[in-house]
Amino acid sequence: MPLHTAFARSVRLQRLHRHHAGRLFIVPLDHSVTDGPLVAPAGLDRLVGELADNHVDAVVLHKGGLRQVDPARFNRTSLIVHLSASTVHAPDPHAKYLVADVEESLRMGADAVSVHVNLGSLEEKQQIADMARVADACDRWNVPLMAMMYPRGPQITEPRDPALVAHAAGLAADLGADIVKTLAVEDPGAMADITRSCPIPIVVVGGPRQSDPDALDAYVGRALAAGAAGVAMGRNVFQAPAPGATARRLARIIHEEPARVPGPRHELTGVR
Repeated sequence: MPLHTAFARSVRLQRLHRHHAGRLFIVPLDHSVTDGPLVAPAGLDRLVGELADNHVDAVVLHKGGLRQVDPARFNRTSLIVHLSASTVHAPDPHAKYLVADVEESLRMGADAVSVHVNLGSLEEKQQIADMARVADACDRWNVPLMAMMYPRGPQITEPRDPALVAHAAGLAADLGADIVKTLAVEDPGAMADITRSCPIPIVVVGGPRQSDPDALDAYVGRALAAGAAGVAMGRNVFQAPAPGATARRLARIIHEEPARVPGPRHELTGVR
């Protein structure tokens, strides 16, 4: 790899790791395209400001959402522009498609981009082809790529099956992603095997909505103990009664605390 390429990509990856060289705390805020308006009583700009002030490494937004956010917020957190979309109203909500590209994201100031692939979807072929094209553009522009890889589709009966999650994570690496966001499996030992075998960092999804802060903290601790590089957690942060305080508490676990011993089997994914 030419020096300038390695340097440029490395600079952007270091921007993502604002608070810890090996850990990531990402808050996706891209839900509004899929599910409808994001619940943020104080507004998106205020929400991003709270997250930035409480040690969140990066937020994920669609391009239009940036118009609602003060650019100064990104002096304290990084921007990942999400390139994929679909809505819950589509005939196949699992069929993701591209609505932005890498060059456009760079013009908006992105530090990284993300794409979504549903492994097992009826439209899996198109999603994998789209991701491959995005990975090529990321190589051309030296932009980190986060791949959101979920086992989802008509033939997927157990999306947290370790073999499926390992396949999803490995596929992201094989297609050129720098980071993969995927599910945490129920067996901490199996999750540790997946993180050890994957050649790129794995950040686990935030899981179902939790009302118990201790359960949420324990979920994050077990994921880190199993070798995850961090967490990409949306609803459990921005729908919390105090998003900033929740972010600060989780950031302390992710960035400062040593990884804890995994809990018993069936605990890693938290309360369903």
